[in-house]
Amino acid sequence: MLKDKIIGIIGVGKMGSALLTGLLNVGIDKKNIVVSDAYMPKETVEERFGVRFLENPQLAKESDIIILAVQPIDIPECLQEIYPFIDNSKLIISIAAGIKVEVMRSILKKGRFIRVMPNIAAIVKQAASAIYCGPRTTKEDEEIAMAILGVVGEVVVIHNERFMDAVTGLSGSGPAYIFEVIEALADGGVKVGLRREDALKLAAQTVKGAAELVLKTGKHPAELKDMVASPGGTTIYGLAELEKRGTRGSFIEAVVSATKRSEELGS
Repeated sequence: MLKDKIIGIIGVGKMGSALLTGLLNVGIDKKNIVVSDAYMPKETVEERFGVRFLENPQLAKESDIIILAVQPIDIPECLQEIYPFIDNSKLIISIAAGIKVEVMRSILKKGRFIRVMPNIAAIVKQAASAIYCGPRTTKEDEEIAMAILGVVGEVVVIHNERFMDAVTGLSGSGPAYIFEVIEALADGGVKVGLRREDALKLAAQTVKGAAELVLKTGKHPAELKDMVASPGGTTIYGLAELEKRGTRGSFIEAVVSATKRSEELGS
Protein backbone atom coordinates (compact mmCIF):
# COMPACT_ATOMS: atom_id res chain seq x y z
CA MET A 1 0.00 0.00 0.00
CA LEU A 2 3.03 2.30 0.30
CA LYS A 3 4.55 1.66 -3.10
CA ASP A 4 2.29 4.05 -5.01
CA LYS A 5 2.56 6.83 -2.42
CA ILE A 6 5.00 9.73 -2.24
CA ILE A 7 6.32 9.87 1.32
CA GLY A 8 7.80 13.11 2.63
CA ILE A 9 9.87 13.07 5.81
CA ILE A 10 10.49 16.41 7.51
CA GLY A 11 13.51 15.92 9.76
CA VAL A 12 16.14 13.21 9.34
CA GLY A 13 17.57 13.13 12.82
CA LYS A 14 17.70 9.87 14.77
CA MET A 15 14.02 8.98 14.37
CA GLY A 16 13.49 10.37 10.89
CA SER A 17 16.59 8.65 9.52
CA ALA A 18 15.58 5.36 11.19
CA LEU A 19 12.18 5.47 9.47
CA LEU A 20 13.77 6.47 6.17
CA THR A 21 16.31 3.64 6.33
CA GLY A 22 13.59 1.17 7.31
CA LEU A 23 11.41 2.16 4.37
CA LEU A 24 14.30 1.83 1.93
CA ASN A 25 15.20 -1.56 3.40
CA VAL A 26 11.71 -2.95 2.74
CA GLY A 27 11.90 -1.92 -0.90
CA ILE A 28 10.25 1.50 -1.11
CA ASP A 29 11.64 3.15 -4.24
CA LYS A 30 13.96 6.06 -3.51
CA LYS A 31 12.12 8.18 -6.06
CA ASN A 32 8.98 7.89 -3.91
CA ILE A 33 10.64 9.42 -0.85
CA VAL A 34 11.51 13.08 -0.37
CA VAL A 35 13.04 14.63 2.73
CA SER A 36 13.87 17.95 4.32
CA ASP A 37 15.97 18.91 7.32
CA ALA A 38 16.69 22.25 8.95
CA TYR A 39 20.12 21.23 10.22
CA MET A 40 21.58 18.78 7.70
CA PRO A 41 22.82 20.18 4.35
CA LYS A 42 21.06 19.09 1.17
CA GLU A 43 24.22 17.53 -0.24
CA THR A 44 24.80 15.47 2.91
CA VAL A 45 21.25 14.11 2.92
CA GLU A 46 21.24 13.21 -0.77
CA GLU A 47 24.65 11.56 -0.57
CA ARG A 48 23.83 9.61 2.59
CA PHE A 49 20.36 8.37 1.65
CA GLY A 50 20.11 8.76 -2.13
CA VAL A 51 16.73 10.50 -1.96
CA ARG A 52 15.64 13.97 -3.05
CA PHE A 53 15.98 16.89 -0.66
CA LEU A 54 13.24 19.54 -0.84
CA GLU A 55 12.30 22.56 1.21
CA ASN A 56 9.26 22.03 3.43
CA PRO A 57 6.67 23.77 1.19
CA GLN A 58 7.67 21.82 -1.94
CA LEU A 59 7.86 18.58 0.06
CA ALA A 60 4.30 19.13 1.30
CA LYS A 61 3.09 19.90 -2.21
CA GLU A 62 4.52 16.71 -3.71
CA SER A 63 3.84 14.23 -0.89
CA ASP A 64 0.80 12.05 -0.22
CA ILE A 65 2.08 11.18 3.26
CA ILE A 66 3.96 13.73 5.36
CA ILE A 67 5.93 12.50 8.38
CA LEU A 68 6.74 15.22 10.91
CA ALA A 69 9.93 13.95 12.54
CA VAL A 70 10.88 17.18 14.29
CA GLN A 71 11.07 18.32 17.90
CA PRO A 72 7.81 19.51 19.53
CA ILE A 73 9.14 23.06 19.77
CA ASP A 74 9.60 23.14 15.96
CA ILE A 75 6.10 21.91 15.10
CA PRO A 76 4.28 25.30 14.91
CA GLU A 77 6.82 26.83 12.49
CA CYS A 78 6.92 23.64 10.43
CA LEU A 79 3.12 23.55 10.09
CA GLN A 80 3.00 27.20 9.08
CA GLU A 81 5.49 26.50 6.29
CA ILE A 82 3.47 23.64 4.81
CA TYR A 83 0.02 25.14 5.44
CA PRO A 84 -0.58 26.47 1.88
CA PHE A 85 -0.08 23.01 0.37
CA ILE A 86 -2.26 20.91 2.70
CA ASP A 87 -5.64 19.63 1.62
CA ASN A 88 -7.81 16.73 2.74
CA SER A 89 -5.93 14.28 0.49
CA LYS A 90 -2.81 14.60 2.66
CA LEU A 91 -2.06 12.18 5.50
CA ILE A 92 0.07 13.82 8.19
CA ILE A 93 1.89 11.56 10.65
CA SER A 94 3.53 13.30 13.61
CA ILE A 95 6.05 11.79 16.02
CA ALA A 96 6.40 15.00 18.09
CA ALA A 97 5.88 14.16 21.77
CA GLY A 98 2.92 15.85 23.42
CA ILE A 99 1.56 17.59 20.31
CA LYS A 100 -2.14 16.74 20.04
CA VAL A 101 -4.01 16.12 16.80
CA GLU A 102 -6.33 19.07 17.50
CA VAL A 103 -3.35 21.42 17.75
CA MET A 104 -2.16 20.37 14.29
CA ARG A 105 -5.68 20.58 12.85
CA SER A 106 -6.16 24.07 14.26
CA ILE A 107 -3.10 25.27 12.33
CA LEU A 108 -3.42 23.35 9.07
CA LYS A 109 -7.26 23.34 8.91
CA LYS A 110 -7.24 20.48 6.39
CA GLY A 111 -5.66 17.04 6.11
CA ARG A 112 -5.91 13.76 8.04
CA PHE A 113 -3.78 13.34 11.15
CA ILE A 114 -2.13 10.44 12.95
CA ARG A 115 -0.10 10.92 16.10
CA VAL A 116 2.71 8.45 16.70
CA MET A 117 5.06 7.72 19.59
CA PRO A 118 7.99 5.49 18.62
CA ASN A 119 11.20 5.18 20.63
CA ILE A 120 14.93 5.31 20.07
CA ALA A 121 15.17 1.55 19.50
CA ALA A 122 13.86 2.30 16.00
CA ILE A 123 17.53 2.75 15.11
CA VAL A 124 18.00 -1.03 15.49
CA LYS A 125 14.47 -1.96 14.28
CA GLN A 126 13.31 -2.82 17.80
CA ALA A 127 11.03 0.14 18.50
CA ALA A 128 7.91 -0.05 20.64
CA SER A 129 5.52 2.36 18.90
CA ALA A 130 1.93 3.45 19.44
CA ILE A 131 -0.35 5.27 17.02
CA TYR A 132 -3.51 7.30 17.49
CA CYS A 133 -5.65 8.03 14.45
CA GLY A 134 -7.45 11.35 14.56
CA PRO A 135 -10.91 12.21 13.20
CA ARG A 136 -11.45 11.78 9.45
CA THR A 137 -8.76 9.11 9.14
CA THR A 138 -9.66 5.85 7.43
CA LYS A 139 -8.84 2.22 8.06
CA GLU A 140 -6.36 2.47 5.21
CA ASP A 141 -4.68 5.44 6.92
CA GLU A 142 -4.27 3.33 10.07
CA GLU A 143 -2.81 0.47 8.02
CA ILE A 144 -0.41 2.86 6.30
CA ALA A 145 0.82 4.21 9.64
CA MET A 146 1.24 0.68 11.00
CA ALA A 147 3.17 -0.33 7.88
CA ILE A 148 5.51 2.67 8.19
CA LEU A 149 6.16 2.15 11.90
CA GLY A 150 6.33 -1.60 11.39
CA VAL A 151 9.59 -1.24 9.47
CA VAL A 152 11.31 -0.25 12.74
CA GLY A 153 9.61 -2.51 15.30
CA GLU A 154 6.32 -3.40 16.98
CA VAL A 155 3.20 -1.21 16.85
CA VAL A 156 0.05 -0.89 18.95
CA VAL A 157 -3.05 1.21 18.23
CA ILE A 158 -4.33 3.57 20.94
CA HIS A 159 -8.00 4.51 20.57
CA ASN A 160 -8.09 7.40 23.07
CA GLU A 161 -5.58 10.19 22.49
CA ARG A 162 -5.27 11.06 26.17
CA PHE A 163 -3.32 7.83 26.66
CA MET A 164 -0.63 8.89 24.18
CA ASP A 165 1.07 10.89 26.94
CA ALA A 166 1.20 7.68 28.99
CA VAL A 167 2.80 5.91 26.02
CA THR A 168 5.39 8.70 25.91
CA GLY A 169 6.13 8.24 29.60
CA LEU A 170 6.40 4.45 29.30
CA SER A 171 7.85 3.32 25.99
CA GLY A 172 8.93 6.68 24.58
CA SER A 173 11.14 7.48 27.56
CA GLY A 174 11.52 3.86 28.69
CA PRO A 175 14.77 3.01 26.89
CA ALA A 176 16.57 5.63 28.98
CA TYR A 177 15.33 3.92 32.15
CA ILE A 178 16.59 0.58 30.89
CA PHE A 179 19.97 2.06 29.94
CA GLU A 180 20.26 3.08 33.58
CA VAL A 181 19.44 -0.49 34.62
CA ILE A 182 22.05 -1.96 32.26
CA GLU A 183 24.69 0.48 33.45
CA ALA A 184 23.89 -0.24 37.10
CA LEU A 185 23.96 -4.02 36.60
CA ALA A 186 27.32 -3.73 34.85
CA ASP A 187 28.66 -1.52 37.65
CA GLY A 188 27.56 -4.17 40.11
CA GLY A 189 29.42 -6.79 38.12
CA VAL A 190 32.56 -4.67 38.09
CA LYS A 191 32.26 -4.10 41.85
CA VAL A 192 32.38 -7.84 42.46
CA GLY A 193 35.33 -8.36 40.13
CA LEU A 194 34.17 -8.75 36.52
CA ARG A 195 35.92 -6.97 33.67
CA ARG A 196 33.97 -3.92 32.49
CA GLU A 197 33.44 -5.22 28.94
CA ASP A 198 32.27 -8.62 30.20
CA ALA A 199 29.96 -7.09 32.78
CA LEU A 200 28.37 -4.75 30.22
CA LYS A 201 27.81 -7.53 27.68
CA LEU A 202 26.29 -9.81 30.31
CA ALA A 203 24.05 -7.04 31.63
CA ALA A 204 22.76 -6.01 28.20
CA GLN A 205 22.13 -9.59 27.10
CA THR A 206 20.37 -10.32 30.40
CA VAL A 207 17.93 -7.46 29.81
CA LYS A 208 17.40 -8.51 26.19
CA GLY A 209 16.82 -12.14 27.17
CA ALA A 210 14.39 -11.23 29.94
CA ALA A 211 12.38 -9.07 27.53
CA GLU A 212 12.23 -11.89 24.98
CA LEU A 213 10.90 -14.26 27.66
CA VAL A 214 8.07 -11.85 28.48
CA LEU A 215 7.18 -11.32 24.81
CA LYS A 216 7.49 -14.91 23.58
CA THR A 217 6.16 -16.96 26.50
CA GLY A 218 3.16 -14.77 27.27
CA LYS A 219 3.78 -15.36 30.96
CA HIS A 220 3.31 -12.60 33.53
CA PRO A 221 6.63 -11.07 34.67
CA ALA A 222 5.87 -12.15 38.25
CA GLU A 223 5.55 -15.77 37.11
CA LEU A 224 8.85 -15.58 35.26
CA LYS A 225 10.47 -13.95 38.28
CA ASP A 226 9.35 -16.87 40.45
CA MET A 227 10.96 -19.27 37.97
CA VAL A 228 14.33 -17.66 38.73
CA ALA A 229 13.95 -17.04 42.46
CA SER A 230 14.44 -20.43 44.15
CA PRO A 231 13.81 -20.69 47.93
CA GLY A 232 16.70 -19.28 49.95
CA GLY A 233 18.75 -18.71 46.79
CA THR A 234 20.76 -15.81 45.46
CA THR A 235 17.98 -14.22 43.39
CA ILE A 236 15.47 -13.78 46.21
CA TYR A 237 18.16 -12.05 48.27
CA GLY A 238 18.83 -9.67 45.40
CA LEU A 239 15.10 -9.03 44.91
CA ALA A 240 14.67 -8.32 48.59
CA GLU A 241 17.39 -5.67 48.35
CA LEU A 242 15.63 -4.04 45.41
CA GLU A 243 12.36 -3.97 47.36
CA LYS A 244 14.12 -2.45 50.37
CA ARG A 245 15.41 0.38 48.18
CA GLY A 246 12.08 1.07 46.50
CA THR A 247 13.20 0.20 42.98
CA ARG A 248 9.73 -0.75 41.70
CA GLY A 249 8.23 2.47 43.01
CA SER A 250 11.00 4.50 41.40
CA PHE A 251 10.22 3.07 37.96
CA ILE A 252 6.51 3.64 38.42
CA GLU A 253 7.08 7.26 39.37
CA ALA A 254 9.49 7.74 36.46
CA VAL A 255 6.69 6.80 34.05
CA VAL A 256 4.20 9.05 35.86
CA SER A 257 6.60 12.00 35.87
CA ALA A 258 7.46 11.63 32.16
CA THR A 259 3.75 11.35 31.34
CA LYS A 260 3.03 14.62 33.14
CA ARG A 261 5.87 16.32 31.25
CA SER A 262 4.41 15.10 27.93
CA GLU A 263 1.09 16.64 28.94
CA GLU A 264 2.87 19.93 29.71
CA LEU A 265 4.59 19.93 26.33
CA GLY A 266 1.22 19.46 24.64
CA SER A 267 -0.26 22.47 26.39
